[in-house]
Amino acid sequence: MTDEAFDPYHRACPSRRLLNEIGELWTVLVVGALAEGPLRFKDVAARVDGISFKMLTQTLRTLERDSLVTRTQYPEVPPRVEYELTATGRELVAPLRALEDWATSHMADILAARERFDADPA
Repeated sequence: MTDEAFDPYHRACPSRRLLNEIGELWTVLVVGALAEGPLRFKDVAARVDGISFKMLTQTLRTLERDSLVTRTQYPEVPPRVEYELTATGRELVAPLRALEDWATSHMADILAARERFDADPA
């Protein structure tokens, strides 16, 4: 398939699933954590406050499957594993960082709007 053949507005398009995966909270935060360079699992977990080890494992596996992250296991005792963004994964950093910046810069307005909406009985 050529790039022109992918249209997320069509239900059968595989780009829909990819957009769903990329748009997940944990994906956004894990990619952001890895933007500065390779990290060990425990370091990603520490950077992404609140993520369970199960969710982190699932997120990293999905990113690895989509070739956005590489997993490197070093032959050491104890074993050492690092995760790093691929070239394609690094291309994802700027759009996700823009989304993150938009969310944080508009959060006060959004919270105020939610409060107004929730206070209106209609």
